[in-house]
Amino acid sequence: MPWYDYLAVFFAGMILANVVPHFVHGISGDAFPTPFAKPPGRGLSSPTVNVLWALVNLVIGYVLIRVGQVTVANRGSLGVFFAGIVVLSLQLSLSFRKKHAQ
Repeated sequence: MPWYDYLAVFFAGMILANVVPHFVHGISGDAFPTPFAKPPGRGLSSPTVNVLWALVNLVIGYVLIRVGQVTVANRGSLGVFFAGIVVLSLQLSLSFRKKHAQ
């Protein structure tokens, strides 16, 4: 697999990890930060914006999975995919832990 496929797979994992909080908050009717809030990433966006942002991320993540050719047979691509999930999940947990303290 070329290096750029691994890059696509890593970003697919990151983007798909980002789907979860936005989709869950959106369908729960809760406001949650998005890049479209004021200030971006800190202000709260409506539940509808969060669901739409989650769906956009889902489509982008799917396209990157297809580009990177993630398969169970290619354990390297699967490992890089899960590494992307881990990296963004940990980063989000650190950045949003202060969300309710504000």
